[in-house]
Amino acid sequence: MTNTRRAVFLDHPSLDLGDLDLDPLRSCFSDLQLYAQTLPDQVIDHLKGATVAISNKILIDAAAMAASPDLKLILITATGTNNVDLAAARAHGITVCNCQGYGTPSVAQHTIMLLLNLATRLADYQKAVGEGRWQQARQFCLLDYPIVELEGKTLGLLGHGELGGAVARLAEAFGMRVLPGQIPGRPARPDRLPLNELLPQIDALTLHCPLNEHTRHFIGARELAAMKPGAFVINTARGGLIDEQALADALRNGHLGGAATDVLSIEPPVNGNPLLAHDIPRLIVTPHNAWGSREARQRIVGQVTENARGYFSGKALRVVS
Repeated sequence: MTNTRRAVFLDHPSLDLGDLDLDPLRSCFSDLQLYAQTLPDQVIDHLKGATVAISNKILIDAAAMAASPDLKLILITATGTNNVDLAAARAHGITVCNCQGYGTPSVAQHTIMLLLNLATRLADYQKAVGEGRWQQARQFCLLDYPIVELEGKTLGLLGHGELGGAVARLAEAFGMRVLPGQIPGRPARPDRLPLNELLPQIDALTLHCPLNEHTRHFIGARELAAMKPGAFVINTARGGLIDEQALADALRNGHLGGAATDVLSIEPPVNGNPLLAHDIPRLIVTPHNAWGSREARQRIVGQVTENARGYFSGKALRVVS
């Protein structure tokens, strides 16, 4: 190994909580520097002398690349590439690789977990027990909140790739009927229902599609109103897919039976968000942790290792630029 394989991981704790085996990754480089944090004004300094940059969410823009003449490879520890200026990378001859499909089991089970929580009103029953209401009940059980069985219900699926397919299989195991929908901006397919046909006939909607100019806020007030009264909405994809204010309003006015989201339009929500208001009923918000099982994060280490080794052997993998 030579110093031409010096790597820096700009936001190491975004992936590793101290529970991962990084030895395979370390073996790819002569030196691997792990940074607990990289602020915007520290990016250029942290990249100094590095030939490889590893980043989850730290922005590597054209200015950073221009100031880093040794940089040859950027390894993204996620699927999304919006934190890297791909056009600038091409202009500077920098290869960019991402990770793909690493979190499918983790996100799929999180999606079904959210659906089950909504169907069984778990949060409401937990709160009732915590408040002592079961202890004061006149009979052996407490049935204050309607419980819905998933068997026989219809799940609308927007995004039927690897992840959507995994969710579909789990839903079918609960006896649900799965209907795939047409995603805006994509060619029409006979096996994908347009939204205006899909939404009125489903009992739950789950999103597994990318955020782009066609899908931003494509689930808004009109779409939510088109759904059955009492239907559920689940988003474990990207926060911007749903008009968050419209979702909050649909829950407040009682049209929806519940909603759950693992994502918000801006993360972390340092300036608040319409879905973080305390008066919204039947809403579950989780902190973008659906992907974060130890197994999924170790798979990322494996894919980043493969990407690095592939690049150094002249056969780069998962190249996005």
